[in-house]
Amino acid sequence: MSRLKKHYEEKVKPALQEKFGYSNPMLIPGLKKIVISMGLAEATKDKNAVQDCQKELTMLSGQKPILTHTKKAIANFKSRKGQVIGLKVTLRKKRMYDFLDRFCNIVSPRIKDFRGFPVKGDGRGSYSLGLLDQQVFPEIDLDAVKRTQGMNITFVTSARTDDECQVLLSELGFPFKGVK
Repeated sequence: MSRLKKHYEEKVKPALQEKFGYSNPMLIPGLKKIVISMGLAEATKDKNAVQDCQKELTMLSGQKPILTHTKKAIANFKSRKGQVIGLKVTLRKKRMYDFLDRFCNIVSPRIKDFRGFPVKGDGRGSYSLGLLDQQVFPEIDLDAVKRTQGMNITFVTSARTDDECQVLLSELGFPFKGVK
């Protein structure tokens, strides 16, 4: 069992039960999955961009990402139907907890001018954030990086409100602004 999963079972679940007063232990929110996605706008210009980003996303997530394709051709975006426009990875169970642990304790402090992430969620109990540079991850070899690439990370929880989601993530060690 990963260190963060053990912490969730032993300390976070009882704290959430006490704070929100759930009548059923199955109502206690938990982390369902983490989705990491990258948009590859430069893939139309550089053919090696997809392979480079795929290799980097594989290193930082621990599993191979899937390719996302366009559904239809749009002339103004210079895209054709079926063209690769992004990469996506969904982490669950052990890999999810390991990634969250590394993200909170190693990656977040490496972000330039980092003061914490904003508290606002999506209104339905999930939290999304965007990173401008993949080089904050220690798994990425800085000498092999040819271009900076941002990514979106979504933490999907079983919480029903933003307040429950924020308390769950902060108890798991997520660095929010102004929350200790």
